[in-house]
Amino acid sequence: MAHSESGDRTAAEEVQMIETTVTEVMAELAALEDPKIREVNRRHGDDHGVNLTRLRALAKRLKTQQDLARRLWETGDPAARLLAILICRPKAFERDELDVMLRSAGTPKVHDWLVNYVVKKSPHSEELRLAWYADPDPVVASAGWALTTERVAKKPEGLDLAGLLDVIEAEMKDAPDRLQWAMNHCLAQIGIEHAEHRARAIDIGERLEVLKDYPTPPNCTSPFAPIWITEMVRRQHDK
Repeated sequence: MAHSESGDRTAAEEVQMIETTVTEVMAELAALEDPKIREVNRRHGDDHGVNLTRLRALAKRLKTQQDLARRLWETGDPAARLLAILICRPKAFERDELDVMLRSAGTPKVHDWLVNYVVKKSPHSEELRLAWYADPDPVVASAGWALTTERVAKKPEGLDLAGLLDVIEAEMKDAPDRLQWAMNHCLAQIGIEHAEHRARAIDIGERLEVLKDYPTPPNCTSPFAPIWITEMVRRQHDK
């Protein structure tokens, strides 16, 4: 009886094929390295020098490959991990696997992409949101707040918005940068999406003055919550 080519491969041969592909992909990523891009990224805490448009083009060519994505992630290389995020199947990861990945993400870009492109699409997202939200590691907690912000905007049912504002009011001012940014985003989202809490959200922002002096390019909205809320509500009304 005839067998398919893939059916004739042993497990060891499958692993060898993946290893060969990882080696080839890593060589491609090395060829895309640009010292100028690396220098710019380093200023933002990221450790890679690959143009993200070219990275996305490589991901499009590779298409979805979950096994390859896992092996690329295991290299620990930031560019490889970004590529892994783009070619993985978000729903294929187990809850504990995502927890380990988040805690070892390393750089801000990898962390943000993992949360936004993978965890938010996972059936474990709510369980992880609750687990991470009050984690003692502020970077992990920032992921919990990012997932909470997503719920504030898209699925607020069951959320204690007043309680979230209580925590933000008490803790955001002195929170570490990554966590402070995530809490501020949540504050703004509550004010934008929920009119009954808008006045209090704006008041908290005005009193805490978090990101009030953040340098904002022309034609961009300031991340200072009172300005952010007011501008986004204005845009909604204009529509």
